[in-house]
Amino acid sequence: MAQLTRISSSLKMGIVGMANVGKSSTFNMLSKQSVPAENFPFCTIDPNQAVVKVPDPRFDYLCQIFKPKSSIFSTLSIIDIAGLVKGASEGYGLGNEFLAHIQAVDGLYQVVRAFEKEKIVHTEGTMDPIRDLQIISEELMAKDYQFVSKRVDEFGKKIKKYEANKNVSVEAREMVEQYKVLQKCDELLKKKQWVRYQKWTDQEQIQLRKIQLLTAKPSIYLINLSKEDHDAYVAKKQNKYAKPIEQWVSKNSPDSKIVYYSVENQDQQQLLDQIIIAGYDLLGLIRFFTVGSDEVRSWTVKKNIKAPQAAAVIHSDFEKGFVNAEVMSFEKFKKLGDNALDVYEKKFSKEGKDYIVKDGDIMHFKTKSFK
Repeated sequence: MAQLTRISSSLKMGIVGMANVGKSSTFNMLSKQSVPAENFPFCTIDPNQAVVKVPDPRFDYLCQIFKPKSSIFSTLSIIDIAGLVKGASEGYGLGNEFLAHIQAVDGLYQVVRAFEKEKIVHTEGTMDPIRDLQIISEELMAKDYQFVSKRVDEFGKKIKKYEANKNVSVEAREMVEQYKVLQKCDELLKKKQWVRYQKWTDQEQIQLRKIQLLTAKPSIYLINLSKEDHDAYVAKKQNKYAKPIEQWVSKNSPDSKIVYYSVENQDQQQLLDQIIIAGYDLLGLIRFFTVGSDEVRSWTVKKNIKAPQAAAVIHSDFEKGFVNAEVMSFEKFKKLGDNALDVYEKKFSKEGKDYIVKDGDIMHFKTKSFK
Protein backbone atom coordinates (compact mmCIF):
# COMPACT_ATOMS: atom_id res chain seq x y z
CA MET A 1 0.00 0.00 0.00
CA ALA A 2 1.36 3.41 -0.97
CA GLN A 3 2.43 5.71 1.87
CA LEU A 4 0.84 9.02 0.91
CA THR A 5 0.78 10.80 4.29
CA ARG A 6 3.20 13.65 4.87
CA ILE A 7 6.72 12.83 6.06
CA SER A 8 6.42 14.42 9.49
CA SER A 9 6.23 13.51 13.17
CA SER A 10 3.44 16.09 13.70
CA LEU A 11 0.51 14.48 11.90
CA LYS A 12 -3.20 14.93 12.60
CA MET A 13 -6.30 12.74 12.61
CA GLY A 14 -9.64 14.29 11.66
CA ILE A 15 -13.03 13.07 12.91
CA VAL A 16 -15.47 13.16 9.99
CA GLY A 17 -18.94 11.89 9.21
CA MET A 18 -22.48 12.89 8.40
CA ALA A 19 -24.14 15.45 10.66
CA ASN A 20 -25.63 14.12 13.93
CA VAL A 21 -23.81 10.79 13.99
CA GLY A 22 -21.93 11.37 17.27
CA LYS A 23 -18.73 13.01 16.00
CA SER A 24 -18.46 15.73 18.65
CA SER A 25 -19.46 13.30 21.40
CA THR A 26 -16.71 10.97 20.17
CA PHE A 27 -14.26 13.87 20.17
CA ASN A 28 -15.29 14.74 23.74
CA MET A 29 -14.67 11.18 24.86
CA LEU A 30 -11.26 11.03 23.22
CA SER A 31 -10.08 14.46 24.28
CA LYS A 32 -11.90 14.87 27.62
CA GLN A 33 -12.56 18.44 26.43
CA SER A 34 -15.89 20.23 26.68
CA VAL A 35 -16.93 21.32 23.19
CA PRO A 36 -20.43 21.81 21.73
CA ALA A 37 -22.29 18.58 21.12
CA GLU A 38 -25.87 19.78 20.72
CA ASN A 39 -28.43 18.16 18.45
CA PHE A 40 -27.85 20.53 15.54
CA PRO A 41 -26.33 19.50 12.19
CA PHE A 42 -23.67 22.22 12.10
CA CYS A 43 -22.87 22.94 15.75
CA THR A 44 -19.17 22.31 14.98
CA ILE A 45 -18.45 25.14 12.58
CA ASP A 46 -14.77 25.69 13.33
CA PRO A 47 -12.80 22.50 13.81
CA ASN A 48 -12.00 21.78 17.47
CA GLN A 49 -8.55 20.39 18.07
CA ALA A 50 -7.21 18.35 20.96
CA VAL A 51 -3.84 16.83 21.70
CA VAL A 52 -4.33 13.46 23.38
CA LYS A 53 -1.93 11.12 25.14
CA VAL A 54 -0.99 8.01 23.19
CA PRO A 55 -1.27 5.18 25.76
CA ASP A 56 1.90 3.12 26.05
CA PRO A 57 2.60 0.66 28.90
CA ARG A 58 6.29 0.66 27.92
CA PHE A 59 6.52 4.38 28.72
CA ASP A 60 4.71 3.81 32.03
CA TYR A 61 7.15 1.02 32.89
CA LEU A 62 10.20 3.20 32.17
CA CYS A 63 8.79 5.95 34.39
CA GLN A 64 8.28 3.44 37.21
CA ILE A 65 11.89 2.27 36.93
CA PHE A 66 13.65 5.64 36.53
CA LYS A 67 11.27 7.73 38.68
CA PRO A 68 12.27 10.83 36.67
CA LYS A 69 11.74 14.45 37.72
CA SER A 70 9.92 14.95 34.42
CA SER A 71 8.07 12.60 32.06
CA ILE A 72 6.78 13.52 28.59
CA PHE A 73 4.59 11.11 26.64
CA SER A 74 3.82 10.92 22.92
CA THR A 75 0.67 12.66 21.72
CA LEU A 76 -1.74 12.60 18.79
CA SER A 77 -3.57 15.65 17.43
CA ILE A 78 -7.27 15.06 16.76
CA ILE A 79 -9.55 17.53 15.01
CA ASP A 80 -13.36 17.48 15.15
CA ILE A 81 -14.59 18.56 11.72
CA ALA A 82 -18.12 19.81 11.03
CA GLY A 83 -20.70 17.31 9.79
CA LEU A 84 -20.91 16.50 6.10
CA VAL A 85 -24.13 16.49 4.07
CA LYS A 86 -24.88 15.13 0.63
CA GLY A 87 -23.82 17.73 -1.93
CA ALA A 88 -20.97 19.17 0.18
CA SER A 89 -18.67 19.09 -2.86
CA GLU A 90 -21.17 21.43 -4.57
CA GLY A 91 -21.30 23.78 -1.59
CA TYR A 92 -24.27 22.38 0.37
CA GLY A 93 -24.14 22.50 4.17
CA LEU A 94 -20.71 23.85 5.08
CA GLY A 95 -19.50 22.59 1.72
CA ASN A 96 -16.03 23.69 0.74
CA GLU A 97 -15.18 24.82 4.28
CA PHE A 98 -15.77 21.29 5.55
CA LEU A 99 -13.72 19.72 2.76
CA ALA A 100 -10.85 22.20 3.27
CA HIS A 101 -10.67 21.13 6.93
CA ILE A 102 -10.36 17.49 5.83
CA GLN A 103 -7.53 18.42 3.48
CA ALA A 104 -5.59 19.81 6.47
CA VAL A 105 -5.47 16.45 8.30
CA ASP A 106 -3.46 13.34 7.49
CA GLY A 107 -5.83 10.52 8.39
CA LEU A 108 -9.55 10.12 9.04
CA TYR A 109 -11.68 8.70 11.81
CA GLN A 110 -14.93 8.14 9.91
CA VAL A 111 -17.79 8.05 12.43
CA VAL A 112 -20.76 6.03 11.18
CA ARG A 113 -24.15 6.10 12.90
CA ALA A 114 -25.63 2.65 13.53
CA PHE A 115 -28.23 3.46 16.19
CA GLU A 116 -31.90 4.42 16.06
CA LYS A 117 -33.02 7.46 18.06
CA GLU A 118 -35.95 9.63 17.01
CA LYS A 119 -34.78 12.61 19.09
CA ILE A 120 -31.54 12.80 17.09
CA VAL A 121 -32.51 13.83 13.59
CA HIS A 122 -30.59 12.44 10.60
CA THR A 123 -30.09 14.92 7.76
CA GLU A 124 -31.17 12.26 5.24
CA GLY A 125 -34.35 11.54 7.18
CA THR A 126 -33.54 7.91 7.96
CA MET A 127 -30.70 5.95 9.52
CA ASP A 128 -28.71 3.91 6.97
CA PRO A 129 -24.99 3.34 7.66
CA ILE A 130 -24.19 2.00 4.18
CA ARG A 131 -25.82 4.99 2.49
CA ASP A 132 -23.84 7.32 4.80
CA LEU A 133 -20.57 5.54 4.01
CA GLN A 134 -21.29 5.87 0.31
CA ILE A 135 -22.19 9.56 0.58
CA ILE A 136 -18.93 10.39 2.37
CA SER A 137 -16.90 8.40 -0.14
CA GLU A 138 -18.61 10.03 -3.12
CA GLU A 139 -18.29 13.56 -1.72
CA LEU A 140 -14.55 13.12 -1.11
CA MET A 141 -14.07 11.72 -4.62
CA ALA A 142 -16.16 14.52 -6.16
CA LYS A 143 -14.13 17.21 -4.43
CA ASP A 144 -10.85 15.60 -5.50
CA TYR A 145 -12.10 15.33 -9.08
CA GLN A 146 -13.01 19.04 -9.12
CA PHE A 147 -9.56 19.96 -7.81
CA VAL A 148 -7.60 17.58 -10.05
CA SER A 149 -9.43 18.36 -13.31
CA LYS A 150 -8.97 22.10 -12.73
CA ARG A 151 -5.26 21.63 -11.95
CA VAL A 152 -4.75 19.39 -15.01
CA ASP A 153 -6.20 22.12 -17.22
CA GLU A 154 -4.07 24.86 -15.60
CA PHE A 155 -0.85 22.84 -15.69
CA GLY A 156 -1.45 21.72 -19.28
CA LYS A 157 -1.60 25.33 -20.47
CA LYS A 158 1.51 26.33 -18.50
CA ILE A 159 3.51 23.36 -19.76
CA LYS A 160 2.70 24.24 -23.37
CA LYS A 161 4.16 27.70 -22.73
CA TYR A 162 7.24 26.16 -21.11
CA GLU A 163 7.73 23.91 -24.13
CA ALA A 164 7.26 26.80 -26.57
CA ASN A 165 9.89 28.82 -24.69
CA LYS A 166 12.15 25.76 -24.24
CA ASN A 167 12.00 26.31 -20.48
CA VAL A 168 13.87 23.50 -18.69
CA SER A 169 14.04 25.13 -15.24
CA VAL A 170 13.59 23.15 -12.01
CA GLU A 171 10.12 24.67 -11.67
CA ALA A 172 9.15 23.52 -15.17
CA ARG A 173 10.44 19.98 -14.60
CA GLU A 174 8.63 19.79 -11.26
CA MET A 175 5.37 20.87 -12.89
CA VAL A 176 5.71 18.23 -15.60
CA GLU A 177 6.21 15.52 -12.95
CA GLN A 178 3.17 16.66 -10.99
CA TYR A 179 1.12 17.02 -14.19
CA LYS A 180 1.70 13.36 -15.06
CA VAL A 181 0.50 12.29 -11.60
CA LEU A 182 -2.53 14.59 -11.80
CA GLN A 183 -3.49 13.10 -15.17
CA LYS A 184 -3.37 9.61 -13.66
CA CYS A 185 -5.48 10.79 -10.70
CA ASP A 186 -7.95 12.39 -13.09
CA GLU A 187 -8.53 9.08 -14.86
CA LEU A 188 -8.92 7.20 -11.57
CA LEU A 189 -11.42 9.67 -10.13
CA LYS A 190 -13.48 9.59 -13.33
CA LYS A 191 -13.88 5.87 -12.63
CA LYS A 192 -14.78 6.67 -8.97
CA GLN A 193 -11.63 5.00 -7.65
CA TRP A 194 -9.79 6.19 -4.53
CA VAL A 195 -6.27 7.45 -5.18
CA ARG A 196 -4.97 5.63 -2.10
CA TYR A 197 -5.67 2.16 -3.48
CA GLN A 198 -3.58 2.39 -6.64
CA LYS A 199 0.02 1.46 -7.37
CA TRP A 200 2.35 4.45 -7.32
CA THR A 201 6.09 4.68 -7.88
CA ASP A 202 8.24 6.28 -5.19
CA GLN A 203 8.51 9.42 -7.31
CA GLU A 204 4.75 9.58 -7.81
CA GLN A 205 4.21 9.20 -4.06
CA ILE A 206 6.41 12.25 -3.46
CA GLN A 207 4.17 14.30 -5.75
CA LEU A 208 0.98 12.97 -4.14
CA ARG A 209 2.20 13.97 -0.67
CA LYS A 210 2.48 17.53 -1.95
CA ILE A 211 -1.01 17.50 -3.47
CA GLN A 212 -2.73 16.03 -0.36
CA LEU A 213 -5.85 14.67 -2.04
CA LEU A 214 -8.77 13.67 0.16
CA THR A 215 -8.97 10.17 -1.36
CA ALA A 216 -5.29 9.60 -0.58
CA LYS A 217 -5.92 9.74 3.18
CA PRO A 218 -6.16 6.51 5.21
CA SER A 219 -9.27 5.88 7.33
CA ILE A 220 -10.44 4.10 10.47
CA TYR A 221 -14.19 3.43 10.65
CA LEU A 222 -15.77 4.09 14.06
CA ILE A 223 -19.22 2.47 14.20
CA ASN A 224 -21.35 4.27 16.80
CA LEU A 225 -23.90 1.84 18.28
CA SER A 226 -26.50 2.31 20.99
CA LYS A 227 -25.32 1.26 24.46
CA GLU A 228 -27.56 -1.81 24.36
CA ASP A 229 -26.35 -2.85 20.91
CA HIS A 230 -22.72 -2.30 21.87
CA ASP A 231 -23.08 -4.39 25.04
CA ALA A 232 -24.62 -7.14 22.89
CA TYR A 233 -21.82 -6.83 20.32
CA VAL A 234 -19.16 -7.14 23.03
CA ALA A 235 -20.88 -10.25 24.38
CA LYS A 236 -21.65 -12.03 21.09
CA LYS A 237 -19.76 -10.13 18.34
CA GLN A 238 -23.09 -9.78 16.55
CA ASN A 239 -24.93 -6.75 15.20
CA LYS A 240 -27.38 -6.45 12.30
CA TYR A 241 -25.31 -3.68 10.73
CA ALA A 242 -21.89 -5.32 11.21
CA LYS A 243 -21.86 -7.64 8.18
CA PRO A 244 -23.00 -5.07 5.55
CA ILE A 245 -20.61 -2.47 7.00
CA GLU A 246 -17.69 -4.91 6.95
CA GLN A 247 -18.54 -5.94 3.39
CA TRP A 248 -18.64 -2.30 2.27
CA VAL A 249 -15.31 -1.49 3.95
CA SER A 250 -13.69 -4.65 2.56
CA LYS A 251 -14.72 -3.65 -0.96
CA ASN A 252 -14.10 0.11 -0.80
CA SER A 253 -11.39 0.57 1.83
CA PRO A 254 -9.74 -2.85 2.14
CA ASP A 255 -6.89 -2.06 4.55
CA SER A 256 -9.03 -0.07 7.00
CA LYS A 257 -9.72 -0.95 10.63
CA ILE A 258 -13.30 -1.02 11.99
CA VAL A 259 -14.02 -0.25 15.66
CA TYR A 260 -17.46 -0.73 17.24
CA TYR A 261 -18.23 1.54 20.20
CA SER A 262 -21.01 3.64 21.76
CA VAL A 263 -20.85 7.29 22.80
CA GLU A 264 -23.55 6.43 25.35
CA ASN A 265 -21.16 4.11 27.18
CA GLN A 266 -18.73 6.15 29.28
CA ASP A 267 -17.04 3.10 30.79
CA GLN A 268 -14.83 2.09 27.86
CA GLN A 269 -11.36 3.49 28.50
CA GLN A 270 -9.66 0.46 26.97
CA LEU A 271 -11.64 0.94 23.76
CA LEU A 272 -10.84 4.67 23.63
CA ASP A 273 -7.15 3.85 24.06
CA GLN A 274 -7.49 1.38 21.18
CA ILE A 275 -8.99 4.11 18.96
CA ILE A 276 -6.17 6.54 19.77
CA ILE A 277 -3.45 3.94 19.19
CA ALA A 278 -5.11 2.85 15.93
CA GLY A 279 -5.01 6.47 14.68
CA TYR A 280 -1.34 6.79 15.64
CA ASP A 281 -0.47 3.55 13.85
CA LEU A 282 -2.57 4.49 10.81
CA LEU A 283 -0.36 7.54 10.24
CA GLY A 284 2.75 5.37 10.18
CA LEU A 285 4.10 6.70 13.48
CA ILE A 286 6.34 4.95 16.01
CA ARG A 287 8.00 5.91 19.30
CA PHE A 288 11.51 5.81 20.68
CA PHE A 289 12.48 6.66 24.25
CA THR A 290 15.17 8.70 25.96
CA VAL A 291 15.63 7.82 29.62
CA GLY A 292 17.33 9.07 32.77
CA SER A 293 16.68 10.27 36.30
CA ASP A 294 15.95 13.79 35.07
CA GLU A 295 13.55 12.87 32.28
CA VAL A 296 11.89 9.95 30.55
CA ARG A 297 10.48 10.99 27.20
CA SER A 298 8.63 9.32 24.35
CA TRP A 299 9.46 10.76 20.91
CA THR A 300 7.25 10.42 17.84
CA VAL A 301 8.82 9.67 14.44
CA LYS A 302 7.71 8.12 11.14
CA LYS A 303 8.34 4.44 10.46
CA ASN A 304 11.59 3.58 8.65
CA ILE A 305 13.33 6.74 9.83
CA LYS A 306 17.11 6.53 10.21
CA ALA A 307 18.97 7.39 13.42
CA PRO A 308 20.29 10.85 12.35
CA GLN A 309 16.78 11.99 11.37
CA ALA A 310 15.41 10.66 14.67
CA ALA A 311 18.08 12.65 16.50
CA ALA A 312 16.90 15.77 14.67
CA VAL A 313 13.49 15.42 16.35
CA ILE A 314 15.27 16.13 19.65
CA HIS A 315 17.34 19.00 18.21
CA SER A 316 18.00 19.96 14.60
CA ASP A 317 21.76 20.22 15.24
CA PHE A 318 21.88 16.57 16.31
CA GLU A 319 21.38 15.38 12.74
CA LYS A 320 24.18 17.56 11.40
CA GLY A 321 26.54 16.52 14.19
CA PHE A 322 25.47 12.87 14.40
CA VAL A 323 28.28 10.48 15.39
CA ASN A 324 26.40 7.37 16.51
CA ALA A 325 23.42 6.17 18.48
CA GLU A 326 23.41 3.92 21.52
CA VAL A 327 20.39 1.66 21.15
CA MET A 328 18.57 -0.92 23.24
CA SER A 329 15.13 -2.37 22.59
CA PHE A 330 12.55 -1.92 25.32
CA GLU A 331 12.17 -5.71 25.51
CA LYS A 332 15.89 -6.13 26.22
CA PHE A 333 15.75 -3.43 28.91
CA LYS A 334 12.78 -5.06 30.61
CA LYS A 335 14.58 -8.42 30.74
CA LEU A 336 17.29 -6.76 32.88
CA GLY A 337 14.78 -6.85 35.72
CA ASP A 338 15.52 -5.38 39.14
CA ASN A 339 19.15 -4.62 38.28
CA ALA A 340 18.29 -2.57 35.20
CA LEU A 341 19.44 0.80 36.57
CA ASP A 342 22.82 -0.63 37.58
CA VAL A 343 23.68 -2.35 34.32
CA TYR A 344 21.60 -0.93 31.46
CA GLU A 345 24.21 1.64 30.32
CA LYS A 346 26.61 -1.21 29.52
CA LYS A 347 24.04 -3.06 27.42
CA PHE A 348 23.58 -0.55 24.59
CA SER A 349 24.72 -1.37 21.07
CA LYS A 350 26.38 1.34 18.98
CA GLU A 351 24.63 2.05 15.67
CA GLY A 352 25.63 4.27 12.75
CA LYS A 353 23.86 6.66 10.42
CA ASP A 354 22.11 3.89 8.45
CA TYR A 355 20.38 2.36 11.48
CA ILE A 356 16.59 2.29 11.05
CA VAL A 357 14.82 3.15 14.28
CA LYS A 358 12.43 0.49 15.62
CA ASP A 359 9.30 1.11 17.64
CA GLY A 360 10.18 1.01 21.34
CA ASP A 361 13.92 1.62 20.96
CA ILE A 362 15.66 3.28 23.91
CA MET A 363 18.21 5.64 22.39
CA HIS A 364 21.06 7.96 23.38
CA PHE A 365 22.75 10.04 20.68
CA LYS A 366 26.40 10.97 20.47
CA THR A 367 26.98 14.17 18.48
CA LYS A 368 29.75 16.61 17.75
CA SER A 369 29.14 20.30 18.29
CA PHE A 370 29.24 23.01 15.61
CA LYS A 371 30.10 26.64 16.09
